[in-house]
Amino acid sequence: SPQVDMGYDISDYEDIHEPYGTVEDVEMLIQAVHDREMRIIFDLVINHTSNLHAWFLESRSSKSNPKKDWYIWRPAKYDENGSRCRPNNWRSNFSEPAWTWDENTQEYYLHLYAAEQPDLNWENEECRHAIYD
Repeated sequence: SPQVDMGYDISDYEDIHEPYGTVEDVEMLIQAVHDREMRIIFDLVINHTSNLHAWFLESRSSKSNPKKDWYIWRPAKYDENGSRCRPNNWRSNFSEPAWTWDENTQEYYLHLYAAEQPDLNWENEECRHAIYD
């Protein structure tokens, strides 16, 4: 995690943030806890990723990228003066606009939290299966 939102901005689902140790450290912790007949509960963030996650970087690389639809993208709207506007007036949980303009794709992406946390498109079956894996 780049730590934009205290670890809720996941940049890699298969690794551990370095200050917390390694995957092996976590596996040892889990085993030690299980040996004591206890359990660990992890908070798995699956609504969104970091904007630095490989999936998002691929998604924004081109409109024809297979991962483009793994996130929620919308074209701009334009007002009567021709000024670019967001797709709608939704607000994020942080009270900011829920849409951020991406220069590369020339579209907006949805984020219900920080702009650095683009929302995954759970309507996309490949995306869902990647999360399940």
